[in-house]
Amino acid sequence: MSQNTSLRRASEKPSRSSARRGGADVLLAASLWGTTGTVRTFADGASPYSVAAIRIIIGGLVLLALAASTRRGAGLRRLLTDRRNLPLVALGAAAVTVYQTAFFVAAGRTGVAVGTVVTIGSAPVFAGVIGLLARGAAPTGRWTLATAGAVAGCALLVGGGRDAGAEPLGIGLALLSGLSYAVYATVASVLITRGEEDRAVAAALFGAAALPLVPVLLAGPTGWLLTGSGALIALYLGVITTGGGYLLFARGLRTTPATTATTLTLAEPAVAAALGTVLLGERLGGPALGGLALLAASLVVLVAPVRRRGSGDGARGRGEGAQGGNELV
Repeated sequence: MSQNTSLRRASEKPSRSSARRGGADVLLAASLWGTTGTVRTFADGASPYSVAAIRIIIGGLVLLALAASTRRGAGLRRLLTDRRNLPLVALGAAAVTVYQTAFFVAAGRTGVAVGTVVTIGSAPVFAGVIGLLARGAAPTGRWTLATAGAVAGCALLVGGGRDAGAEPLGIGLALLSGLSYAVYATVASVLITRGEEDRAVAAALFGAAALPLVPVLLAGPTGWLLTGSGALIALYLGVITTGGGYLLFARGLRTTPATTATTLTLAEPAVAAALGTVLLGERLGGPALGGLALLAASLVVLVAPVRRRGSGDGARGRGEGAQGGNELV
């Protein structure tokens, strides 16, 4: 692809239908991620670190294979031979590694409920701040309202009615995880809106992130991977939830700003709660049910189409991610 073609592709404004498809891709990715907690409960003998490592390693290999099969890997080669992309690839890969590792350590110190609320709830806020610093434009009122409602709903859903620990180091690590996820989402958005292929971007980031996690996997218990159920769980987590989920997320970033995408991923705990109720016999109390309703309503507000007075304004609003992302570097 020529430089002019890349510039034209990056400057295209997504239509309403493509923007809705992008939001649907992100929501589907979040739904896949929401299954990981339930599936992980069936991995007997596995540590959280080994599960996280195998997810990224298998997912990275799957994404690399998919990218290599697309026009003989031309998109991946172009991405990696463009020198201005290399610092972003390194930053994005580091962010993937940090947010995975920091989350599991945080959850061990604060409990899963608090760690999840702080990590998932802080990511959209961090994404909004990064967008503000990069573009010099404040988030829209609609995004702010929907994000505030979704974060509040997430807190009620995951932590409502429970005694919550507030171990300072654990909270700090959860915030680091949320920040790292927001950095990853922003980096992926910048590369995609530059005109790079979404498959190539996902493959480069997760392929590079897998390298430092190989020693982490080997240092922990690996016997569970040699059982039939353990192998199936590892393949599901790596191929479906990581490879498939982050491929969908990257495709959604074509037309969905990183700020909006990180808010839409708050659907993940809702799916996790529903599966826990149906498959694991967990019960949702009144606050959690209220949080689920608030979370669902906030996400509907965020993805519902809005009528604008001028078509030009609408196009500019829908193209927010593509037009602003390139100003990061």
